[in-house]
Amino acid sequence: MSDKKSSNENNSKDKIKSTNENLSNNENIKNNKPENIEKPIKNQNDNNKEFDENAVLTDSVMKKEKEKDTEILEVNYGEMDNFLGKIREKVGVFRTFIILAVVFLVLVFGIGVFFSVGQMLDKKVKKGISINGVDVSKLSKSEAKDKIEEKIISNLGHDITFKYDNYTYVVTLDQIQASLDVDSAVDMAYSIGRNGNVFSNSFDVASLWFNKTNFNMGVVYNDNLLNSCFEDISTKLPDQVVQPSYYIEGDTLIITSGKSGPTVDIDKAKEIIIKAIESTNYDNSEYELPIKTKEPDRIDIEKIVSEVERDPKDAYYTVEPRMVYPHENGIKVSQSIDEIKEILKEPKEEYEIALNIIRPTVTVNDLGQEAFPDLISTFSTNYAASNYNRTTNLVLASNKIDGVVVMPGETFSYNKTVGERSIEAGYKNAAVFENGQVVDGLGGGICQISSTLYNTVLYANLEVVERSNHTFLTSYLPGGRDATVVYGVLDFKFKNNRSYPIKISSTVSGGVATISFYGLSTPDDYEVEITQNRIRTLPYSTEYVSKAGYSSGSVIQKGSNGSVYEAYKNLYKNGVLVSSSLISTDTYSPMSTMIAR
Repeated sequence: MSDKKSSNENNSKDKIKSTNENLSNNENIKNNKPENIEKPIKNQNDNNKEFDENAVLTDSVMKKEKEKDTEILEVNYGEMDNFLGKIREKVGVFRTFIILAVVFLVLVFGIGVFFSVGQMLDKKVKKGISINGVDVSKLSKSEAKDKIEEKIISNLGHDITFKYDNYTYVVTLDQIQASLDVDSAVDMAYSIGRNGNVFSNSFDVASLWFNKTNFNMGVVYNDNLLNSCFEDISTKLPDQVVQPSYYIEGDTLIITSGKSGPTVDIDKAKEIIIKAIESTNYDNSEYELPIKTKEPDRIDIEKIVSEVERDPKDAYYTVEPRMVYPHENGIKVSQSIDEIKEILKEPKEEYEIALNIIRPTVTVNDLGQEAFPDLISTFSTNYAASNYNRTTNLVLASNKIDGVVVMPGETFSYNKTVGERSIEAGYKNAAVFENGQVVDGLGGGICQISSTLYNTVLYANLEVVERSNHTFLTSYLPGGRDATVVYGVLDFKFKNNRSYPIKISSTVSGGVATISFYGLSTPDDYEVEITQNRIRTLPYSTEYVSKAGYSSGSVIQKGSNGSVYEAYKNLYKNGVLVSSSLISTDTYSPMSTMIAR
């Protein structure tokens, strides 16, 4: 028990000791870490205090910032107010400028409209406008035309003269239907200030105050007639181009190669014509005829052979209906095309190809005159029978065309029928026109036969296909009635436009050459009258030349005036004139007097 007591006492002591140790430990804790226990409390208070101080400081700063922002805002509001004030001031100025500009534009537009309306109501050409230098300001269109007619058109020349070597060629305005285009020029002048809108019209009219405007009249003409005119002149030039051709002499086909020569440069000639008319001052002027060289066409042997070869045909006629069918010789070329081409490769003026002629059984001459019962037309010219050479040439050409029958629709060619004028064919030298002089030439005089034939054609009222007048007037016919021919250059052709064949009868005897046409008369035939008028004279000039055999002052050639002729065909029915038509306008050059130096 005592042990137990002792043990309990020990346990109690241990417990007390343990409790004391714990208390001691607590004490130690209390004594050893009082700051750690109190400091958090102190820091919390300090934090609260600092928070309160920061809050006060923040409020103070915010108040100051707010006051500062208020001051800045007040400053900004003041600057903004000043800025807006300046803008309002500028807007006011700009508004005033816009209003003034609008007023100005309205005023200008109003003035422009007023000005334009005034111009539109004005029916006169505007001031400052002229035509070909003639002032037409403040004139109506009709008044402007009348003034141009008076100042320019009435004084406009009628002839434009070209020179080439010793030749003179005249182109008349009537011949090419040429004139100045007055109407178009007046229309253009009148259109100024009327073509556009209000503003452009006003500008155009206002510009005339500073820059005057002149319109030049254009030239109107008939291009086909002008081309024909210069083509005709080309055929009358000396040494002109000769085209390849062919003819049959007996049983031989003769092909000529042709040669180059001068021809009128039509484009340049047109420019000269137009500029001359536009200049309105050409009456006493002479223009050099523009010329270019023309080469002959190549020989088309295939075409020639196809035209030459044919089968023979007998001539015959019928009475019901009355119709004549002429004979035709059959012709065959004796060589092939390739063989002939080899022959043509050699440069020559003429090539001869043999032909096989096949004769028909019956010819037109065998039919007799009963096949051509009516005389359709006839014409005669006189010649000097004492001139043997010339008479020989007339007879040869006449015999070639005598008895020839021209079928309806067929075209007769004088050169093809008569053939080339050569010594072999029997032609002689006689007077011809050449380079402005009368000289001897082979075949001289045969143009009298072609001219006689031409008049027979006119009186038969047949269609003339090709015809040219002589360079100079002839002695056997008046101007406008002749027809010149040059082999390979100039031909005379006519077409039988009747419904019945025509037989040509040609005789040369006793100083008279007569050509007649026989056929069949119809109720549609007219009485034909041919007249001619000389409308202009072209004076000749005098030339001094050196020529052997003539002493100084001797007259080598006596001059003669040239002229321009018009020929007309008048058709009558039972004595009443039915129609009158211009056949041709022909120019004949003056022949100069030539005096030896």
